[in-house]
Amino acid sequence: MATTDAGEDLLALDNQVCFALAVASRSVIALYRPLLEPLGVTHPQYLVLLALWGRDGMTMGELSSTLRLEPATLSPLLKRLEAIGYVSRGRRPSDERVLEVTLTQAGHDARATAERIPAQVVERLGLPMERLESLRDALHLIIAASA
Repeated sequence: MATTDAGEDLLALDNQVCFALAVASRSVIALYRPLLEPLGVTHPQYLVLLALWGRDGMTMGELSSTLRLEPATLSPLLKRLEAIGYVSRGRRPSDERVLEVTLTQAGHDARATAERIPAQVVERLGLPMERLESLRDALHLIIAASA
C-alpha cells in the first residue's frame, strides 16, 4: 500500500483531489437547478448565456474555446437555447464559413433574472465571500495547470 510520510493511504478516496472536485461540482450545480428554472435553462446552457452576456456575437469557435467545450457538445446547447428564443445562430456576412452566435432580445432580457442567481448561490452555500473567491482563484490555477 502506497502511503505518505504521515502514513496516509495515497489511494484513499477522501485523499483524492479528483473526488473532491467531482462531488463539489455536482453539489454546486445542483444548487443552481431550482434557481435556473425561471429561465428555463440547464446549468450548461446558463454557462453559454454567461459567456454571451460577457461578449455577444461570438463565433462558434470562440464560444467553444471560452467554455472549454468541444463544438459537438456545444452545438446541442445552442440549438436548445435557439429553440427557446435566447440565441440566434447565423453565418457571418463578412465570412459565410463562420457561424456566429448572438443573443436575441429575450436573451438580453433574461440577464435581469440571472443577476439574482450569484447572490442566491452564495447564500445557499453559507460560506464567506472571501473563501469562495479564494476557492475560485485556486480552481483557476488548477485549470491553468491542467491545460
